[in-house]
Amino acid sequence: MNQRQRYVETLTFGTPDKIPFQPGIPRESTLEAWRGQGFPEGADWHRHLLETLGIGSEQAQPEIALGADFCMIPQFEEKVLEHKNGHYIVRDWKGNICEISDEYDVTYLREAKDFVTRRWIKCPVENRDDWEQMKGRYDVDAPGRFADDFRRQCEKLADRDYVLTIAFPGPFWQMREWCGFEGLCFMMIEQPDLVAEMAGFWSDFASAVLDKILEHVTPDVVHISEDMAYKAKAMISPAMTQQFCLPSWRRWSRQVTSAGCPIVDMDSDGFIGELIPLWIESGINVCDPIEVAAHNDINEFRRLFGHQMAYNGGVDKRAMAKGGQVIRDELKRIEPVVKDGGYIPGCDHGVPSDVSWPDYVDYSRLLAQMTGWL
Repeated sequence: MNQRQRYVETLTFGTPDKIPFQPGIPRESTLEAWRGQGFPEGADWHRHLLETLGIGSEQAQPEIALGADFCMIPQFEEKVLEHKNGHYIVRDWKGNICEISDEYDVTYLREAKDFVTRRWIKCPVENRDDWEQMKGRYDVDAPGRFADDFRRQCEKLADRDYVLTIAFPGPFWQMREWCGFEGLCFMMIEQPDLVAEMAGFWSDFASAVLDKILEHVTPDVVHISEDMAYKAKAMISPAMTQQFCLPSWRRWSRQVTSAGCPIVDMDSDGFIGELIPLWIESGINVCDPIEVAAHNDINEFRRLFGHQMAYNGGVDKRAMAKGGQVIRDELKRIEPVVKDGGYIPGCDHGVPSDVSWPDYVDYSRLLAQMTGWL
C-alpha cells in the first residue's frame, strides 16, 4: 500500500498493511532542547528519526502547496505597537491586539511554532459595525484567494500516492478569531442573531471556497479546526453548539463526502466526550488529538461510539516525558483500540520540551512496532 491508501484504510476501518507512523511533531523549544541531547544540529527531525529507527523513506509526506486560501484578504499589517517590561503589544495579521513575551515576535502568532502564552487586549469585531467591515475581507473571488497555477497544481495531484488535506477553521474557531473568546460568549447570549449571521456567513464562504476546490480535485481529508473544549467540559453548551456550529459542520460534511472525500476530521483540544455525538450527527468521522490530561479515554469512546468515529493522537505526552515503563504502560492502554482499527496513535498534541530526544526515540520505536513498521 502507498501512504494515501494506508491512511484512508486505517481511518475508515479498512484493512491497511500497517498503520501510519505519526509519533507527534516537536515544537521549536523541543527541538532546541533535543540539540543538547544527541539530536544533530541542522538535521530534519522527521528524516533523522526514520533513519535512527531504520524505517523506509516512504513515510516522508511532501509539502503540498495547493494554492487555495481561506484566510482574510487583505490581512491586517503585523505591527509591534509597544515594547516594555519584557513584553510586546502587537497587532497580528487577523487584527487582534495582544501581548506576548519579547522572547517571541509576531511570526509566532501566524502558526503554532511553539507554545506561546498571550493576553488578548482587543479583537477586531466588537459590534455590528465592526462586523460589516470585516465581511469585506472574505470575498471568494478576491485576487490571491487562488494561486495563478491553482488548476495546474490540482492536475498534478490527480495521481498522488500521498494524503491531500484541505484544512480550515470551523464556525466557533473563526468567530472566536473575530470577536475573542469572551466577546463571542457574551454575544451568544446578548446578540444571538448577530452570532447566527456570522456563523451563516462563514458557512457560506467556506462552502464557496470548497466548491472551487472540489471542481478540480478531491481531497482525502477535510480537516476542520474548532478547539472548543476546556479540560473537563465544552466551552459552549450543547444547545449553542447545535444552533451555531452544527449546521456548518453538517453542510460541509455532506458537500465533501458527496464529492468523494472519505474523511472529515475535527480538531479540538480539551474534553470532547460531549461533542463527539454532535460531530457524528454532523457527518464527521475522525477527530483529534484526544488529549489524555483532559479526561479523554479512547477506550471508553470506542465502547460508546463504536466505529462511528475514528481517532488520531491519544498518546499521553506526560507518559512520553516520563519514558521507561510509564510509556510502555501507556501504549499498552491504547492497544485495544489500535487493534480494533480506525485509529492512528500518536502524541495527543505538539510534543513538548520535557520529552527528551532519547525518550522520544524509545517511544517512537515502540510505536513503530505497534503499528507494523518494525
